[in-house]
Formats: sequence, C-alpha cells, structure tokens
Amino acid sequence: MAGMKEQQFTEEKPLLPEQRGTDSDMQDKGEEASGGAPSPASPAAPSNPPPPSRPPHRWHVIARHWLRQTRRRTGGVIPDSCEQLMPPGDWKEHDVETPYGMLHVVIRGAPKGNKPAILTYHDVGLNHKLCFNTFFNNEDMQEITKHFVVCHVDAPGQQVGAPQLPQGYQYPTMEQLAGMLPTVVQHFGFKSIVGIGVGAGAYILAKFALLFPDQVEGMVLLNIDPNGKGWIDWAATKLSGLTSALPDTVLPHLFSQEELMNNTELVQSYRQQINNNINQFNLHLFWNMYNSRRDLEMNRSGSVLNAKTLKCPVMLVVGDNAPAEEGVVECNSKLDPTNTTFLKMADSGGLPQLTQPGKLTEAFKYFLQGMGYMPSASMTRLVRSRTASLTSASSMDGSRPRACTNSDSTEGVGAVTQTMEVSC
Repeated sequence: MAGMKEQQFTEEKPLLPEQRGTDSDMQDKGEEASGGAPSPASPAAPSNPPPPSRPPHRWHVIARHWLRQTRRRTGGVIPDSCEQLMPPGDWKEHDVETPYGMLHVVIRGAPKGNKPAILTYHDVGLNHKLCFNTFFNNEDMQEITKHFVVCHVDAPGQQVGAPQLPQGYQYPTMEQLAGMLPTVVQHFGFKSIVGIGVGAGAYILAKFALLFPDQVEGMVLLNIDPNGKGWIDWAATKLSGLTSALPDTVLPHLFSQEELMNNTELVQSYRQQINNNINQFNLHLFWNMYNSRRDLEMNRSGSVLNAKTLKCPVMLVVGDNAPAEEGVVECNSKLDPTNTTFLKMADSGGLPQLTQPGKLTEAFKYFLQGMGYMPSASMTRLVRSRTASLTSASSMDGSRPRACTNSDSTEGVGAVTQTMEVSC
C-alpha cells in the first residue's frame, strides 16, 4: 500500500468492477494466523526485525491455555496485546485491490452454499482484532462461525503492522470505503453478506447496504451515527486534536463517560493498544475522514418524498449511556419498523461486543434464526442456558414482547409489526 499513488476521488456512486471494465485480481500477500513464512513482497523493516518464532507446539499450548482462561459467557476480555487476541485456526490474510485502493482482509472458511458471509467492519481507532476478536472468540460464537464464512475488513492503513501511508495520500471518503466492499464480495465468491459494523464501520456498512442492497441480507449495526458533524462539533473535534494526543481524542468516541472517568482496565488497555499497534498518521487520516462524513441519506417510508432506507433486516445495538446512544436512536427513527430491532444493552459501556460478548452472541443467533439460518437443533443448548438473558425484567417497557429479532422459527417469536426495543 506504501507504493500507492495519490488519487483524487469523486463523490459519485462507486462502480462495480465489471462496470469499470477492469479485472482486479485478489492478491494474497498475507500469511496464515497459525504461522507461515512472511511474504517476500513485504519484507520487515530493518529497524524493526520480526521476533524469533516459537516452536509450533508451544504456540498451541499457549493458545489453548489462553482460551481456557478467557472463555466467559458474558464477560469481556482485556487484551495485553494484539497478538494475544489472535485466535487459532485457519485465518488467512489478503490484500485486495479495489477501485479506491488496497484493502486488508482476513478470512476464515469458504463460502457455504447459498449462505451469506459474515462480514465485519471496525470502528475508527480500532482494527478487526481490537474490535471483534473478543466477540468472535466467545465460546458460544463458535456455534455460529462453524456455519458461515467470516470475513474481517480493515480500513486502509489501520491493520496491525500497516506501513505509513504516503504523504499527500488522499484517504477514501466514507462513500468510497463503502464502494470498496463489492470487490471484496466478488473476489471471495460471496453470494451475499450479513454485516456487523461498529461506529464508523457501521456507517460504512449501512452506506454499502444503501448502494448495493442486493448484496446484503442483514445488518447488525453497533453505535451507528447516521448524521454528519455540524460546524460546532467539527470545530470542537479539531480543537481537541490540537490539545490532546490522538488516542485520548479517539477514546471518548469509543467509551462512555463513566468508563473514562473511572479509567477502567479496558480503557487503559485500549489507550495503549491504539497508541502502540495502529499507525498514528494513518489513524489521523481515517479519523478526519469519519468526522467529515455526510448524513446517511435514508428516511422511513412515508416520512419524506422518495424516501430511501435499508431494505434488509437490521439489528441496532448500543450500550447504556454509550456516546453513540443518541445517534442510534436517531437511526432507529429512519428505518423500517417492520424489520428493525433496537437492542439497548445495560452495563455494557461504549463497546458491548467487548464487555458483553455472550449477550450479543445470543442476540445475533436469534437474528440469524429469524432470517431462516441456524437450525433449531444448534440453538438448543444456548436457549436452555440463556433463557433469561434477553427476557430480563430490567426492560423499561414490561408490556413489550421480549425478543431480539423478527422470527418465523418455532423457538423464536412471532411476526413483528413494529420496531422492538429490547433491554438486556
């Protein structure tokens, strides 16, 4: 990516590869997570030599021990390093050429029949490891991932070990970041996707679903803010960037005020991770582009003339008192109430996928089941062990049916005719 030329981008709708008449082949320059030889195309910098490799059997012992210590049904995991987050398995890294530049993609498994792929996109200040590995390493999540191919997408220059982008590099707009995804879908042979996005990643996936609705079967959007920043907010962000270190500028976007004031272990860990494992120059470009985003052009049908909104099933997720709570409520008002679920998670802070991975996994399983996936047999153990997790009396509205998605399954709830707000 370091060799990429400066590009000037337009704001028009991104084109699919066949529309452009180009053949952009996928380049597999990564190495398997289980330990492979580094690619000769991207040697390590002399000033930062790679650490000596350990015997394979020793790594697996460490990995198994780590998994035994961190498999908690509802508790989060505080990582000491990004390498600690790397799960064992056949994860493969790829650099995929797209119409707007290169994307780093990590994938496990192969497309399974007509099933969609689970495609994730992380928040600004994070990458796929920091944002999603606690969630995907959760024991109950394995019941899901064995049925689907999983694809993690890193925004340009945000992956661990990414080289610094060239001076003068024009970072893709949020619309162009969304326009990169059809190439990923086509190169890996996905029929369609179920997206899981957080913050900036949720905005990008929602934009993708608006531009290419036929490629999307469902969306799980955490901490999405569909509105662009006003001038006052934009100026405040700029001022904060001048007076604070970049990690401290990004943290209030990720964590609740309570978490920041208490300076929890999770906040301390992620401050260190953001500073040490993400290129600060690249992060600054992504941060500025996210803060320059436009409003998502979607409105509930009938609210405005020629209203356009997401057509697929959507599950909105936000933590109690999270910084994105107001934006998620606003997004909920713009979506079709017949296929939208609003999940507000108590005691989860700003990043529910880190602090409450078990509960979020439960909700995601119901969501997939409502779409016709995940046969009931695979749900039996979880439903039995978690009957109370999403039917808690802590919901502010006791008259609403307790469910996390529209479902036709015998284990799910009946048809839903309005947006359901669920607290858990």
